[in-house]
Amino acid sequence: MIALSNISKHYGRQLLFVEASLQLDPGEKVGLVGPNGSGKSTLFRLIAGEEAPDEGQVSVPKGLRIGWFRQDAADVAGRSVLDEAIAGSGRAGELHHELVELETALADPARADELDAILARFGAVQEEYQALGGYELEARARTVLDGLGFRPEQVEGDVGALSGGWKMRVAMAKVLIGAADVLLLDEPTNHLDIESILWLERFLRDTEAAILMTCHDRDFMNRVVTRLVDVDEGELVSYTGDYEYYERERAVRAARDEAAFARQQKMLEKEQRFIDRFEKHAAKAAQVQSRVKKLDKIEKLEAPKKRVIVPFELRTPPRSGNDVATLSGVTKRYGERAIYERFDFEIKRLERWCVMGVNGAGKTTLLKLVAGVLQPDAGEVRLGASLKLGYFSQSALEILDARNSVWEETDGRFPLASIAAKRSLLGAFGFGEDDVTKRIAMLSGGERSRLVLALMLYDPPNFLVLDEPTNHLDLETKEMLVKTLQAFEGTMLFVSHDRTFLKGLATQVLDLSGDGGTGPLVFHHSYMDWVERTGHEAPGVHA
Repeated sequence: MIALSNISKHYGRQLLFVEASLQLDPGEKVGLVGPNGSGKSTLFRLIAGEEAPDEGQVSVPKGLRIGWFRQDAADVAGRSVLDEAIAGSGRAGELHHELVELETALADPARADELDAILARFGAVQEEYQALGGYELEARARTVLDGLGFRPEQVEGDVGALSGGWKMRVAMAKVLIGAADVLLLDEPTNHLDIESILWLERFLRDTEAAILMTCHDRDFMNRVVTRLVDVDEGELVSYTGDYEYYERERAVRAARDEAAFARQQKMLEKEQRFIDRFEKHAAKAAQVQSRVKKLDKIEKLEAPKKRVIVPFELRTPPRSGNDVATLSGVTKRYGERAIYERFDFEIKRLERWCVMGVNGAGKTTLLKLVAGVLQPDAGEVRLGASLKLGYFSQSALEILDARNSVWEETDGRFPLASIAAKRSLLGAFGFGEDDVTKRIAMLSGGERSRLVLALMLYDPPNFLVLDEPTNHLDLETKEMLVKTLQAFEGTMLFVSHDRTFLKGLATQVLDLSGDGGTGPLVFHHSYMDWVERTGHEAPGVHA
């Protein structure tokens, strides 16, 4: 269906693809993997026709409908969420909006003299709309929006009133509603909570569309894709199977490449020793020349490159008191809507609470109350003795000075720390030699998140309050963070939609969705125990 044949692509001195090839067949579900900057987004742009390869060919059948979800969705306003979502449905979407405009025109007394023309156009548009299945379009749109977590009142409200994360969900809905033949999905889970992720998993498994996607959620990839393509040093290397198979097979290939390189190096060294030893011996001149020619003809293997991210060794934080945070009779409302009503909750030293709940249940609000960003309308939030609190939220990115480089920001925060310690910290969070000189203004959102987390954990607090800390982190960095925090000798309260993070860290669960209307559920066991006890991985949604 879609074929990339021997493509090469470079930006300046950076070579992304070298005679790389890829084929995407009808209905196939493929995941793209590789470190940040390896060329995954460029591959999407080549397929969508926004860029052309320097060499090679990209073949896309004429008339193929491509739906592309990307992270830089446009800022929209002036339409309802429903109408904006339907706008992504091609010709049917255009006709839907024209019908809305014609209905408004028919009700406008100032246009009474145009009534016959408006009625004639309305009939023609309605006929075409019906032929395209347009009257099922609104029902499909509402189903998708509901699956992505929108409440009925949000669906009818102005899309311009939504936060950036919710606008990204509208952008996702536009792509899913459009009935595309191919879906290009760039990190589709970044702005979703667990219940929406699980819904999206089912949707993508059931769709007849072919899928090519990047995603940093290992479980999501395992459940959706049947093939992985690794963007690896300019090549596109295919692995048939899920992410776990890809990891195993990649390790086997890496070991094989390392062994082949080691064998060749040993052979080259042996030949070179012979040449060096006998190059001045007349009796051996013919043999020496023969071996020199042999070495010249051998295609030299390059040393296999390995991306190794090791857990950062956390310092031991100062010891806190046993009572870390206590909420007593807390009430918090937004307008007429009560998020918390006389809520009692306690966090003890060394507990690791994950906060679960359906969309709008108050997960982020709870973290803000504990961190002191919000104040309760009634009741009290008390923090314990000797507490050093570290709060990570998306707004935490604003603490970085955009004028600084990564190194200047780190060095300025910790001027007395050794250079080796700071380089170790940055390396653990994916900032290599070339990255530490980047200006913060030029970093992506994911890179900024990594830097904020790195700065927070170098001199760790004894109470971490984390709101979606793994958004934008690639799989290797995310797994490093989990391993690092497993050794953290402090208390944690966090919201995360990432199951690797939940499985690896949560020792207690607070489910804000309630249990049969009885209010929040406090579960003093691990996340995995909670899944086994409830039979599902998110409130109200079965895995």
